[in-house]
Amino acid sequence: MNVILLHSRIWSNRLFLSVLVSAALGAALAFPARAQVAIPNFWDPRVQIERPDLVGLRTIRFLIDDDFPPLHFSGPDGNPTGFSVELARAACERLAITCTVQVRRFDLLLDALADRQGDVVAAAIPTTASLRERFAVTGPYFKIPARFAVRRDRKQPPPQADSMPGKSVGVVAGTAQEAFAKTFAPKATFKAFPALTDAQNALKAGEIDYVFADGLGLSLWLNGEESEGCCDFAGGPYLESRFFGEGTGFIVRKDDETLRRAFDYALQQLWKEGKYAELYLRFFPVSPF
Repeated sequence: MNVILLHSRIWSNRLFLSVLVSAALGAALAFPARAQVAIPNFWDPRVQIERPDLVGLRTIRFLIDDDFPPLHFSGPDGNPTGFSVELARAACERLAITCTVQVRRFDLLLDALADRQGDVVAAAIPTTASLRERFAVTGPYFKIPARFAVRRDRKQPPPQADSMPGKSVGVVAGTAQEAFAKTFAPKATFKAFPALTDAQNALKAGEIDYVFADGLGLSLWLNGEESEGCCDFAGGPYLESRFFGEGTGFIVRKDDETLRRAFDYALQQLWKEGKYAELYLRFFPVSPF
């Protein structure tokens, strides 16, 4: 499994919920700002997915982890929620099937699916060739982009290969973002940090010109109290699959091909009907895109 995703459980529920509340209050005071949230679209409108026959389908058991907000986490009432969880529930409703949600430890989710302890995994597990060897996966419903962040008061040029020579870029050591940044802007000066918080603090202090990192982590920091409004996104989002993978989809066993097709159909319908956007705005008031 990709270690960059096992990676980054860097957000506690408390931090995410505080950012969510702050963003919601900001939207209530300035609604036009909310309308500018970028909502990604992973569905080709030229490809229309057909609904398979689901007559006689049993109750579907979703397996999730509850410690990776905003995709999946324990809500204030202790029940599992998050973008992946609520999207799964909405997909079941769209298909008119009965589903349950069961919590497992993140590193045990795929083994539990293989052992038939559940039917679908809805968690932030990247779709890779090795995952496809074991399981079937729907098309992506989410990708974590990479983004540049800059100090608002430094007026740095937009990040482009020809504008980066001599510029200092903070990255997290050993990540796909570091590898991509060095390919994207080989003439920049890179400073590797052991953790994203270290790179963010260096940018805030003016010690580097840019940070290039996980856009989800950056989005929460940029709009949280720790950044003190110092910084903003610049350029991007960057989604090159060679570096950042194919994204995240619902995972099923290979012998459940009908189930995979059903959820591919449901996800496309949720996008077309606006439910995807509704859920995205609920859990990503600060979009990483």
